[in-house]
Amino acid sequence: MSTIPGLPEGSYADLANGYRIHYHDVGEGPAVVFLHGSGSGASGVSNFRGNYPAVVEGGFRAIVPDLIGYGYSDKPDDVEYTLDFFVECLKQTLDEVGIERASLVGNSLGGAIAIQFALDYPDAVDKLVLMAPGGVEEQADYFKMPGMQLMREVFTSPEPLTQERMKQFFIDAFVVDPTIITDELVEERWAAAKLQNPQVVKSMKVPNLTDRLPELRGPILTFWGLDERMMPETGIMKLARGCRNARMILLSECGHWVMLEHQELFNRMTVDFLQNG
Repeated sequence: MSTIPGLPEGSYADLANGYRIHYHDVGEGPAVVFLHGSGSGASGVSNFRGNYPAVVEGGFRAIVPDLIGYGYSDKPDDVEYTLDFFVECLKQTLDEVGIERASLVGNSLGGAIAIQFALDYPDAVDKLVLMAPGGVEEQADYFKMPGMQLMREVFTSPEPLTQERMKQFFIDAFVVDPTIITDELVEERWAAAKLQNPQVVKSMKVPNLTDRLPELRGPILTFWGLDERMMPETGIMKLARGCRNARMILLSECGHWVMLEHQELFNRMTVDFLQNG
């Protein structure tokens, strides 16, 4: 595996299914697992480098994996990247690391994985922190969103993808404040994206879990930017009404990456939630 500029290497877990998952393991205390989204060049540290240290300072052990198909983790091209496959790899990673129970923090695809994991393994989950999670709409409805349409245009265009076009895509699709998208972030994700294979996006399948939300047991904190361009805002009320033990934070001047755009607020509220419920 080539080194990705800007992304430090951590540890590796050899899974029972034969794949290898890369992760960072920092701090001591109750475990908190950070699950990143599916954007091009995504990885655990890229999504959460400004967040997991605050959770560690709050008295927790942070596990920050690269999902299967991303970052330094294995990228098989002969599998279907279903939600069940992501959950299987996460469960086997936690088994290998020796974590029996954890809180899960997930945005976008990572939020859908967190929800499905909590449904499949309720005794293994303490709390959920979700940021505009997937899994609460039909897949076709996501592709009606302007950010998703822009993503399709950018990544299927015959025009070669450049770092400049990737940067503009991140600005237009994910954030309100363009200064959040630094050249360093783009260079890092550009390098990581070149190592991905198209099978991840091509075969990704995320079911609509809305009807199963009442089955979730533990406390849930959801963040949702009111300038969201990737996820339909109908998900706000589906989560607010569907989850029995939930609270919702709606943020103006905020897009898809709340943990970057409102980092201090996100960290403060997440740590308080993890400590106090």
